[in-house]
Amino acid sequence: MKLTNLLSFRVIILIFFLLASVIAINPTFDAEGVAIRSVESNSSASFAGISSSLNVQPTHYERIVNINGNDITSLEDYSNAIETKEEKLVITTNKGTYTLLNQNLGLTVDKPVSSNIIKGLELQGGTRALIKPTEKLSEQEFQDLLDVLENRLNVYGLKQLIIKRASDFEGNRYIIIELAGATKSEVQELIGKEGKFEAKIGNDIVFEGGKRDVTFVCRNDGTCSGIRTCNPVEDGSYLCQFEFQIKLSEAAAQKQAEATKELDTNTTTQGYQYLEKPLDLYLDGKLVDSLNIASDLRGKAARDIVISGPGVGINQDEALKDSNTNMKKLQTVLITGALPTSLEIVKIDSISPSLGSTFEKNALTAALLAILGVAVVIFIRYRKLNISLPMVFISASEALITIGILTLMKYNLDLAAIAGIIAAIGTGIDDQVVITDEILNKESANWKERYKKAFFVIITAYLTAVASMIPLLLAGVGLLKGFAIATIIGVTIGVFVTRPAYASIIKVLLNE
Repeated sequence: MKLTNLLSFRVIILIFFLLASVIAINPTFDAEGVAIRSVESNSSASFAGISSSLNVQPTHYERIVNINGNDITSLEDYSNAIETKEEKLVITTNKGTYTLLNQNLGLTVDKPVSSNIIKGLELQGGTRALIKPTEKLSEQEFQDLLDVLENRLNVYGLKQLIIKRASDFEGNRYIIIELAGATKSEVQELIGKEGKFEAKIGNDIVFEGGKRDVTFVCRNDGTCSGIRTCNPVEDGSYLCQFEFQIKLSEAAAQKQAEATKELDTNTTTQGYQYLEKPLDLYLDGKLVDSLNIASDLRGKAARDIVISGPGVGINQDEALKDSNTNMKKLQTVLITGALPTSLEIVKIDSISPSLGSTFEKNALTAALLAILGVAVVIFIRYRKLNISLPMVFISASEALITIGILTLMKYNLDLAAIAGIIAAIGTGIDDQVVITDEILNKESANWKERYKKAFFVIITAYLTAVASMIPLLLAGVGLLKGFAIATIIGVTIGVFVTRPAYASIIKVLLNE
């Protein structure tokens, strides 16, 4: 038997998917330093040019490897390095060197990850809350509620955040919030807060979020909102500027006039004139942005105001994306500083990191035992290694490719998803038994006829499996969604990639 006989088109397709999955997962075992998980706005790190890692894969997070000449190899090293009395910190990362003031660093760091697989709460610890609005909301109001919740939780630095919408068969809408590293009491406090937005000039409150003070916020309209400029800067990066219009109530405009009438004017090196105090935006008492006020608004009860802000990136596309994100965040805060409705916590679960680590080991052990158990049963049935070994290889391939696709989707690998992968492996073994029995059946001398007969059974079983998973996408208000998605991906990969490859391999090995 020649190797070239095994490398049919179907097997080459399987190898392609395997390689693509390994690239997507990107197993990494030698990452140094500590990974930067988030960067707060208006912090020393932000001003120094360190950007957040929200839009990159976990293995590509920027990593701190040295602070003030001290190598950083652990979280303890990082903690010790920043607890210094020096006014400035020279931080070296795998992407560059930055000089920061040693105050309000605004960095959230963690251990470097070993792959791009995003683990669910069961595997890394954290809190999951199932909440629902106490009032019936329109689709736009419900989306605003999701945006406000995400913005509010991000403001508090909880960047390892997932917010999902869900519903039940009765039409009730729910929100699932998953926060890695947060305790149950912290989540209850954050969700239970009313949500208060304030715009201040100095200590004077000019207006608050919501329709009472902000009567209109332009969004999704290029005539009054959008990215106005986007230009390169000296260090080769790009700076974009967004603008959008808002309208204030008469009372809010008058407050602004009173707060600005005595302010002096400052002139920048570029010749722009701004009032000496900015307009500071606060959410739940925390500063989220500061906007300069044009000098010609001093003492004026202006109701039509243009809000502007920046977006930065290493290239124009990244700067545009950052600018759009910042604009949407500001618009959301101004539209609904407070939640549009009160929330009821239906269920809240908390898992400790140590218990999550135990779950991870148990899940991996269960998957390996499942594959091993299948191999033993198949060997007992056929008594041939050239049948049982390809089945084990194909089953492991299905699991790897399914995990690779979930990783590309940035879908959390939780216990439900792992159960779905194991279920797909079980379905795959059934299909491989059907293929093997048909190939061993000598009643028909035509191999193609036996192949078609086997795949007719497999396709029928596949359609039944997919149909049975669709209700689970909604049942349990989305908590079983991971099982359904992983199962559907697994059986689909099986039918269109791994089962055809197995048929080609077993045909050659059995000299058909």
